[in-house]
Amino acid sequence: MISKEFIFKKIAQIILHVAFWTIVLFCYTYFFGYNTNDIHYVFSFSLFLMPVTMGTTYTVIELLIPKYLFQQKYLLFVLYCIYTIIVSAYFIVISFFYGLIFLTETKVADMAPMTRSPLFLFIAVYFVVFIASALNLAYRNYKSITTNQQLTHKILETQLKLKEQELQYLKMQIHPHFLFNTLNTMYGFAIKKSEETPELILKLSNLLDYLLYQSDKPMVPLQEEIEHIKDYVALEKMRFRDSLAIEVDLPVVNSTIEVPPMLLIPFVENSFKHGQIRNDKLYIYIKLTLTGDELYFHIKNSIQNDEAEHPPGIGLSNVQKRLELLSKNNYQLETHKDCEWYTSKLQLNISKSSVNEY
Repeated sequence: MISKEFIFKKIAQIILHVAFWTIVLFCYTYFFGYNTNDIHYVFSFSLFLMPVTMGTTYTVIELLIPKYLFQQKYLLFVLYCIYTIIVSAYFIVISFFYGLIFLTETKVADMAPMTRSPLFLFIAVYFVVFIASALNLAYRNYKSITTNQQLTHKILETQLKLKEQELQYLKMQIHPHFLFNTLNTMYGFAIKKSEETPELILKLSNLLDYLLYQSDKPMVPLQEEIEHIKDYVALEKMRFRDSLAIEVDLPVVNSTIEVPPMLLIPFVENSFKHGQIRNDKLYIYIKLTLTGDELYFHIKNSIQNDEAEHPPGIGLSNVQKRLELLSKNNYQLETHKDCEWYTSKLQLNISKSSVNEY
């Protein structure tokens, strides 16, 4: 079924063409009427010349240009242009004789001065063909640029949606992982019926608030991320008690500094989950520093010799994917294992232009 928009465009196109050829007819009448008062003759001659002009113009813009010029068949384009000129020149000459025989009864002196020479007729016709072809090419070029821009916009929109979906998917993977580890800690306290369970529940409540409400934001204050790292570490201290040896160096930072949510906590989770007790202790070192627009996050945990090749957790894998999506070349993430330590070092440019919000 033909849409109303299509019909409207066709009507507008017909009106535009009628207006153009009406202007051409009046221009012919004015041009050929130079130095004569016989308007009837001039108008009749111009009207007779119109089919030749229109036929030549539409042959060029509707056939030769799209079929040969745009298809880069330049030799055929030039060849058929020559054919078109020859055929149109024949009809222009016929127009000349029409004016001579039927309008002036073969009296050259009665012809309008501008119609006495076929050269002026050629100039008039081919000038109109040239103008119409130039306008047609300009319109096609504008339409092509507009179409390309729309296509580019659609591609960018699709890429953005895919990026958002991938980020949401990665966050969904992080959330259950984070929640599972935290609930394990609370479960251990519940079994022991520890008096510290209320404090544990309070800290867990804060973490869940961050997890459920804050992590859906594109960016959160870095200080907020730091506070929740401290809460998580406090929970793990309750669980490990004397078997944990941990050093935490997390400074108070400016509240205007923002990072993607759940960016640093997975590093901490990974250290507790995959860290190994050595000499009756699980050793963990956490340090964060800011230098200008650069954030440096350094964390390492102890491992045993037979665990040196243990694969990293899903949390770090997801963090790296998120960093690649969000920051591209504005970060460096290094991980290193030896027989005693698993180390992660993150350097991130936290300037507003370097982290893409999603």
